[in-house]
Amino acid sequence: MMRIGIVALASVAALAGCVTNIDPATYSVGAVGQVNRSIAASVISVRDVNIAGTAEVGTGAGVAGGAVAGSAIGGSARANALGAIGGAVIGGIAGAAIEGSATKQTGIEYVVQTVNGNLMTLVQGPEPRFSVGQHVLVLQGAPARLIADPRPQ
Repeated sequence: MMRIGIVALASVAALAGCVTNIDPATYSVGAVGQVNRSIAASVISVRDVNIAGTAEVGTGAGVAGGAVAGSAIGGSARANALGAIGGAVIGGIAGAAIEGSATKQTGIEYVVQTVNGNLMTLVQGPEPRFSVGQHVLVLQGAPARLIADPRPQ
């Protein structure tokens, strides 16, 4: 039973590192020195959205932990094998659900209109929050992001 607790604790700790950084002020090391095209725009719509979590690492960790825990059930090789299979299935489902919940975030969906009239939609983290009518720059890249337009209006 102690082994199950250790596996569960390790899985939760691993999931804490899986949350995708959606902060527009944070850049990856690979983005340093890259040129992004910037397009002037105005915000025409703002709405809060939920960003679904991932379910990759949690599934694998759940399968492994469930199989180990399930294999301890029973007194024969057949019972151990069936326990491992059942534990893997239940562990995988539980691991995916835990990871999905742990990595779920909130964000903001912006619809902006560029100076040439094109509409663009972009979802990013909750800070900074822009308001309808605010002048922004759309930085195209991976990921794309909105920043406040620093030019005088």
